[in-house]
Amino acid sequence: MKFITGKIVAGQVIVDGAPFDEGTVVSVFTHEADEPFELSDGEEAALMLSIQEAERGEVISGAELIASLRGP
Repeated sequence: MKFITGKIVAGQVIVDGAPFDEGTVVSVFTHEADEPFELSDGEEAALMLSIQEAERGEVISGAELIASLRGP
C-alpha cells in the first residue's frame, strides 16, 4: 500500500512520481483546492487498518450502518 498525489487532467487522474503498473486498483480521496489533505500518524494508521479490514471482507452493508446509527 502506498499513498501518492495527483490531479485530474482531461478527465484522468495524473499522479506525481512513478506511474502505477497497468491494471493497478486505486482509491481516490478528494479535497478542495484550498484545503490541505494531511493525516497525523495516528490517523494514517487508523486509515490503513480500515483498508486492511475491508480487503479481508470485514465490512457491513449500508443498511447495517444506518441501523447502527439509529440505535436500539
